[in-house]
Amino acid sequence: MNKIKYCFASVLFLFACASWAQEEAPKEKEPGHTNQSKFKQLYEEFASPNTYRSASGAPGPDYYQQQANYKIDVELDDKNHRLYGEETITYINNSPDDLEFLWLQLDQNIRTKDSKALLKNGNGVPLAEQPGTFAGKYLGEPFDGGFVIEHVKDASGNPMSYTINFTMMRINLPQPLKSKDQISFSIKWNYNIPDHTVDRARSGYEEFKDGNRAYVIAQFFPRMCVYNDVEGWQNHQFWGNGEFALVFGDYDVNITVPADHVLDATGTLLNRKEVFSKEMMSRYEKAKKSYDKPVIIVSQEEAEKAEKGFSDEKKTWKFRAENVRDYAFATSRKFIWDMQAVKMGDRDVMAVSLYPKEGNPLWEEYSTKVVAHTLKSYSSHTFDYPYPKAISVHAKNQGMEYPMICWNYGRPNEDGTYSDRVKYGMMSVIIHEVGHNFFPMIVNSDERQWGWMDEGLDTFMQYMAEQEFGEAYPEAIAPNDAYPSRRGAPSKIVPYMSGDQSTISPIMSNPENVYQLGPNAYGKPATALNILRETVMGRELFDHAFKTYSKRWMFKHPTPEDFFRTMEDASAVDLDWYWRGWFYTTDYVDIGVKGIKKYYVSNKPTKKMEEYMAARNLTEADLPPLVYLAEEGSEDFDESLKGKSPSETSKTLKEFMMDNMTAEERRNVKEPKYFYEVTYDKPGGIPMPLIVEYTYADGSTENITYPPEIWRKNDKEVSVVISSEKELTGVIVDPKAETADIDVTNNSWPKKEENSDFDKFKENIKG
Repeated sequence: MNKIKYCFASVLFLFACASWAQEEAPKEKEPGHTNQSKFKQLYEEFASPNTYRSASGAPGPDYYQQQANYKIDVELDDKNHRLYGEETITYINNSPDDLEFLWLQLDQNIRTKDSKALLKNGNGVPLAEQPGTFAGKYLGEPFDGGFVIEHVKDASGNPMSYTINFTMMRINLPQPLKSKDQISFSIKWNYNIPDHTVDRARSGYEEFKDGNRAYVIAQFFPRMCVYNDVEGWQNHQFWGNGEFALVFGDYDVNITVPADHVLDATGTLLNRKEVFSKEMMSRYEKAKKSYDKPVIIVSQEEAEKAEKGFSDEKKTWKFRAENVRDYAFATSRKFIWDMQAVKMGDRDVMAVSLYPKEGNPLWEEYSTKVVAHTLKSYSSHTFDYPYPKAISVHAKNQGMEYPMICWNYGRPNEDGTYSDRVKYGMMSVIIHEVGHNFFPMIVNSDERQWGWMDEGLDTFMQYMAEQEFGEAYPEAIAPNDAYPSRRGAPSKIVPYMSGDQSTISPIMSNPENVYQLGPNAYGKPATALNILRETVMGRELFDHAFKTYSKRWMFKHPTPEDFFRTMEDASAVDLDWYWRGWFYTTDYVDIGVKGIKKYYVSNKPTKKMEEYMAARNLTEADLPPLVYLAEEGSEDFDESLKGKSPSETSKTLKEFMMDNMTAEERRNVKEPKYFYEVTYDKPGGIPMPLIVEYTYADGSTENITYPPEIWRKNDKEVSVVISSEKELTGVIVDPKAETADIDVTNNSWPKKEENSDFDKFKENIKG
């Protein structure tokens, strides 16, 4: 079979001859150019590998990262919704540099009265806004937030010099902190806690009709900035969208709240017997052995009773967390509390939910179940979840993540009913926010600079976890339906990628500088990774490479280049063309069928071949044995060629076959009667695999995926030759919608007739 295919390859030689003849026509010289190939390597975009970060994408032999350990005491003033705190930070300088000063983040300062963040956007009058947001912007006094720094002292209790610049605080050291040395200092502060239901604050309280509040508290203490080999101090201001770049360390935290509050937080609770009742302890011990369903620790009945108390007494909850990059907690007398155990290798992890009665019955039914599923799903694609628990906290309009704890929305109607939209929305946000434990809480990317490295990777993982949830819990999904994922499937990103280019940014953009953060940092990278896994690399290669990246950078600070390089290093797939198209540009995918020509085999040179030979003073005797293809309808075409095999129309080919094949080979050869030149064009800028379904006259189909490299020499159009025993009747590009092609009207031959808008309107009326 290979030999006859080799013989037919002479067809390509003839097509090439025609191309050469055309190129000989004199034309005006064009200026030279640099390498504009979509397939050139990303050397110009990437930083040079070094001893800190290797060319393979792994940490280098001199990789380092700083450490910041915290001892924190905070007290919540529930009546005045104010937080008071004091911390001692021990900062360890593992870098090779001596540090003249230290930078800390004061993220609450984005909510000061005179915050420049309120003035950063010039959007004019909005079409509409929620009442609370409208009132906060235009009515009454602005919220008086921001840190009040009471003091900064060294280990001996002496005042230290410091300078506050908006959301950053510089501590001016009396002498440089030497490489490999450490320093301890303390900060005392307080601030007004915002209502997080206004302007969707990432942290704050929600006040209910009965006067009770539920608190989700984060960014509540001055936190160390990252210092690393990439940019020194990461002290970009916090403007609201770019999230956090943080240092790993150990935390000892004491949280004092009203005695009737229920509280959970990052880390292990150290004084459980002091803050739990005997009944709660008994239920907790049962929950540690319950792997199939949650156990109620605080019931709705008990929470409703506590709502009426408003205790003036206090209770301190003590926690310790090791090797985490941040800290957060949630507290309220309204909270219902449930837990269940999740097997994680040879360890047990607790899946936990906190929610007020306003979250039921939805939360009691699904929240902890979804937490447990998320831990299993994400671990299967990365590494076993290393922390002792993962907590989902109900918070109106919220979706925010911290180590071991996150806030999630999804509230039923007051009568307890809820729509599928609310149910799936709650499930999806829980999967997403719990999933952030993996990216960036453990694989600790710089969110302030590269929002997609946590949001995009997490949304991709979320998509897989959602689809797996539908398989694991079919009773939770509508019959015969897949989980209705909002992002991840190729078709979901088409409206964004086909939109107005003036409002689209490359994925490789700072999150503060994009118009549409959701599609840019969440949807597009998630889709790109999904297509990479399913269509470009295949699951086996992708999954190994992705797991390699995840394990290499556990508890470390990766950059985008570390991710890109690792995915190639662990798979042997050159993906520079893919990163460039999807991540560094706003190009889109659009591939279509430009045209099809039918050819028949002839034993006579075509006119174009004669012209080619004449231009070179050649005769047929000067050429090797050749067959010729005559285009149907051309002047070379002879009706007698139709429907005949090559050996029936070409004596040369028949003799070639006889001379170069055994009798057994000749018996097994099937000679095609039809030859087609199919030309595909690419109006879109991103080269992608050319996925084609060919349909033949007998109704059979053939699927061929041409590699993306087919576009490497001609980025505009390519032609392929199809040889077949059957007549070709149809061609469809991307038949399963795998590539996020933005225009499918050019994907078919014969072209599908589209109904006019009026015809569609009439069809809708009939329906």
